[in-house]
Amino acid sequence: MDIIFDVLKIALESYPESTFLNSLMLQYQKRGSLSKKQLEGLHSKASKVNNISFGKLATIEAIILKKPTRYKSTITVPPVIEEDDLSKKLVEEILTKYPTHKRVQFFNLKLGREERLSPVEKSELEKFHHYCFK
Repeated sequence: MDIIFDVLKIALESYPESTFLNSLMLQYQKRGSLSKKQLEGLHSKASKVNNISFGKLATIEAIILKKPTRYKSTITVPPVIEEDDLSKKLVEEILTKYPTHKRVQFFNLKLGREERLSPVEKSELEKFHHYCFK
């Protein structure tokens, strides 16, 4: 006994020009099942029809409750990187005195791409600055 097919047939008899019900019927015949949202739409349409028994509507409700609800994942926003003005200032001061310093050039490149310096890199930069400007 196919309750969904019976409800679809009775609803199509009541609303023969409904494109929604026609598409549901085609999909049900092609795939053999309907999604949870499609079943919810069918239930809302079928509940307006007088000659569908309450038992069949209750069966469709039970099928809807049985199907899993799919949730879209939330959009993750990358954290806002606060500017590290002190590190930028230290890098600029070191590069004015030693423009070919490879490690400080790397820090400058990293800060230019708006990446954070790790705590180890910050302490390394402060050591370089301390030794450069004793």
